[in-house]
Amino acid sequence: MANIFEFNGYKPVVDRSSFIHPNATVTGNVIIGKNVYVGPSAAIRGDWGQIIIEDGCNIQENCTIHMFPGTTVLLKESAHIGHGAIIHGATIGKNSLIGMNSVIMDNVVIGDECIVGALCMVPAEMVVENRKLLVGNPAKIIKDVSDEMLQWKTKGTQLYQKLPSECYATLKPCEPLRRIPAFRPQQQEEYKKKKKEKKKK
Repeated sequence: MANIFEFNGYKPVVDRSSFIHPNATVTGNVIIGKNVYVGPSAAIRGDWGQIIIEDGCNIQENCTIHMFPGTTVLLKESAHIGHGAIIHGATIGKNSLIGMNSVIMDNVVIGDECIVGALCMVPAEMVVENRKLLVGNPAKIIKDVSDEMLQWKTKGTQLYQKLPSECYATLKPCEPLRRIPAFRPQQQEEYKKKKKEKKKK
């Protein structure tokens, strides 16, 4: 059973197809669409404002989503929030990726199909057009997102969109084994780390 809490009369709304890990916490005025994955230790806290997480999003381990009072946080369809990222009072565009341990500050608008690099700090009020790549602290737009980069991102998100049903089907508490089984199956390589694109001369 996930840690889901009513706050000040607001109960979270979570579609049945979405999976909230038992070690994640969802509080208050939160609306979660279809096929959303929320990983362990994520904190989605809609106590002072509303959080809308549209279909196909994933919020990975140790992410935090919160806001200043009266603000709505919006994660559009297929937004991909990497491990340890913080989204505070921002809007994340459709099919955009927020890299691991990035911080997206208040009133930021990240456009559709953007990629925000790991450890990136996006300052308050920044507005980013569609299909831009951001890196650094403070964040800078360095180029457009290529078709190849977008395909790589989309494929990774699709793996997370399958994860809720896989968790419902197979995730369960267990006692650890004390020895490695003789015939432990090898996991398939469904997704490869992205190689750096070569600069055009």
